[in-house]
Amino acid sequence: MKASAIPEDGLKGLKQNWRSDVVSGFLVFLLALPLSLGIAKASEFPPAMGVLTAMIGGMFVSLCAGSRLTIKGPAAGLITICAGAVVEFGGGAQGWHLALGAIVVASMLQMLFGFLRFGSLSDFFPHSVVHGMLAAIGLIIFAKQIHVLLGIDPATLKGLDLIQLFERIPASIMHADPHVALVGVISLAIIFGLPLLKIPGLQKVPVPMLVLLVAVPMALILDFRHTEPVFDMVTIGNFWSNVGLNVDFSLIGTAVFWKYVLMFLFIGSLESLLTVKAVDGLDPWKRASDANRDLVAVGAGNALSGLLGGLPMISEVARSSANVTFGARSRWSNFFHGLFLFVAMLMFIPVIEMIPNAALAALLISVGYRLASPREFFKVYRIGVEQLVIFVVTVLVTLSTDLLIGVGAGIATKLALSLVHRVPLDNLFKARYSRAKEAGGERIRVSGAAVFSNLLGFKKLFGQIDRGTRVTLDFSAAHLVDHTFMEFIEHLKEEFEHAGGKLVVSGIENLKPFSKHPLAARKRLPSHAQLA
Repeated sequence: MKASAIPEDGLKGLKQNWRSDVVSGFLVFLLALPLSLGIAKASEFPPAMGVLTAMIGGMFVSLCAGSRLTIKGPAAGLITICAGAVVEFGGGAQGWHLALGAIVVASMLQMLFGFLRFGSLSDFFPHSVVHGMLAAIGLIIFAKQIHVLLGIDPATLKGLDLIQLFERIPASIMHADPHVALVGVISLAIIFGLPLLKIPGLQKVPVPMLVLLVAVPMALILDFRHTEPVFDMVTIGNFWSNVGLNVDFSLIGTAVFWKYVLMFLFIGSLESLLTVKAVDGLDPWKRASDANRDLVAVGAGNALSGLLGGLPMISEVARSSANVTFGARSRWSNFFHGLFLFVAMLMFIPVIEMIPNAALAALLISVGYRLASPREFFKVYRIGVEQLVIFVVTVLVTLSTDLLIGVGAGIATKLALSLVHRVPLDNLFKARYSRAKEAGGERIRVSGAAVFSNLLGFKKLFGQIDRGTRVTLDFSAAHLVDHTFMEFIEHLKEEFEHAGGKLVVSGIENLKPFSKHPLAARKRLPSHAQLA
């Protein structure tokens, strides 16, 4: 693509692209409003604080972010950490204020990570571990939100662990509020059924908006405001008077405080960096984001959000991919999405308070399903049995403990499997290769193992190489290439092709794949097995 065709950035970009970005920003706003309310409520935060987070992510972070098409805001992936922090810190307003303290401290460290150029650390997390973490989050969201959808009093569920929440589902179905459950089930039917109908024109309307267009009138007709308990409706109250210095650092000297600081830091940063990488792949102009600058910007946004009472934000994948689909061209689409949220909170709070919580629960259940659907398990299985083992270990340990321990267990399982495949300890974290000039370019000869834990070394190497040249990546001396490294090669090929160069992969055909998946891990068999 010609450089002249790439959209401008900054104020020139606003002048050039404002029409496309206003339209995309408005459509993303329609998605973000109900999701931000639902995510905040599920996180044990005041619902409107989710909108505050998205406003800051749009109007503030967009101006200094290192990515162009990502949408910054609260994410379902952090619900478990936020809710856990609020509950462990005492619950209610006290737990919320203390959780904000952990968010602000984590945001400072997040900014430091960006300044120290730690953005590439996301490559240290194997893909199967990341997907396992997200699947576990999806199951946790479902276990909590199904009771909200059925109209069960949340006070009766306090103190229940995840297994108990699943065990309580049959009882919640038996004691469901029929009117609330009706709104919830119809909302789910819209979410899952509408894409199957293929109705012209309707496909362009964001599904969350359609859910609200049906659920709000239903709540008005059934007179939820007067016939149902207060916990069945969104309650915002005097939002602007509650926006202020809400943070409390009084537990900063305790272990539990720092446990949540680390969880907000690592899980939030990881999800955000992975989204930036994914959206770069969707960008029609294949613009490369500055991951470190983006990490600093998100950290700054989190600091401001935490000080004022909001949730932690990330580059959110569903809204970001929708932003690309809606035709966004620059960072200004994120700004406009935040601006529309700001206007909504200025002028339409009475309308927002007509939303039944069952509709928000349905939206969150659909998010949880996408993260933990049977299809996700099957996709991992297709890559290889080992990937499924890592995936399942991450899911099970996360569900039985917490996210940080679950991710650690997944990484430990992956490292153990690398040792089973005879990867030497010194090769486990150090890239082995030789580099030589050849006619028309250069050749990089990989030896030993190329796995997730030494990928940073290879990334540092390719950071020194001009993508506009021809490079041969030779695996004739390698004995193991894992799935994470195979995905790295695939993205690298695209980068070279886009820049006018070429990455040629040779010798990989001599390694036996673990499955029929094109990006499956590969291993060199013993010589006698190859001869056979």
